[in-house]
Amino acid sequence: MNSNPPELSEEDLALIHALQIAPRVSWAEAARVLGSTPASLAARWHRLRTAGLAWLTVHSGLLSHDVVAFVDLRVDPARRAEAIERIARDHRAASVEETADGRDLALTVIVPDHDSLATFALDELPTVPGVRAVNTHVATRVHRQGADWRLDSLDPDQQAALREAARHAKSPSGGRIPDSCWPVVERLAQDGRQNAAEIARSLGRDPATVRRQVARLLATDALAFRCEVAGVRTRWPIVCKWFAQVPMTELDHAVRSLSTLPELRLLVSTAGQSNLTFLVWARSTGDLIRIERLVNEKLPSLRLLESVLTLRTRKRMGWLLDEHGRATGEMILPHSLLPR
Repeated sequence: MNSNPPELSEEDLALIHALQIAPRVSWAEAARVLGSTPASLAARWHRLRTAGLAWLTVHSGLLSHDVVAFVDLRVDPARRAEAIERIARDHRAASVEETADGRDLALTVIVPDHDSLATFALDELPTVPGVRAVNTHVATRVHRQGADWRLDSLDPDQQAALREAARHAKSPSGGRIPDSCWPVVERLAQDGRQNAAEIARSLGRDPATVRRQVARLLATDALAFRCEVAGVRTRWPIVCKWFAQVPMTELDHAVRSLSTLPELRLLVSTAGQSNLTFLVWARSTGDLIRIERLVNEKLPSLRLLESVLTLRTRKRMGWLLDEHGRATGEMILPHSLLPR
């Protein structure tokens, strides 16, 4: 990969925004909305994906069935690279970030239950070479996540047309993906735009069978598709997380208010002194001051206890990233996408 790729163009951002809204929209329908041609959009997407600047994946649509936690690590600087390599390849660490402000690594951990979290955080992570300390914040509810975040490249009519194109009937999945569908899930995690014929070829399966399996997966809430982008190549290269405290009587209001922030990427209730955690992508470090002031004005009862600036993201929802935040093409399936 080129170590210094060009910034994303407006046409690139428009396509990524479209796929955030309608991840599996046909190129023909997307071309109609974007005023392009199917061939041009397919070629543009291939270039973006090959360069690691954008990618489309799936994650569990049933995170409420799992335990989500934010685990902060202090790491010996001399062994940081070794620790990152080992932790990033663990299915339980969905995301890994190198951070400032007294932390070295910040993990987003997704596991099936609290016993699994205790084993990982208390027994296993402290044994990773170089890890000096472990601090865990357990999520009690995920209000907003990265799949909900949107670029600002399309006008309201274009967004509405894509939402209509993406709409299809959903049926409750019961929280379980059929055993026979797990290989298909793995292929979709690697490339969320693969069609049934491509998946069937890669798996050596009957195309008609795979077509039915894909249709079944798309018709349930078991999977959530998301189009990701290398944040450092957008207008929002700065990542910051805040740990906040809000009175329980004001929590619902705080969630509704924070959810209106266009920069918001994550909003989670947590157990402990800080009972609300939120993360934004900002235009600059100076823009963080504006966001803090806005939050204080909108929510005077909310106390911002601590902020943590991300210096580098090394893994995002299973995808390994390079030092520039681009997808390397290697994906470690998160726990939530492993057969159960």
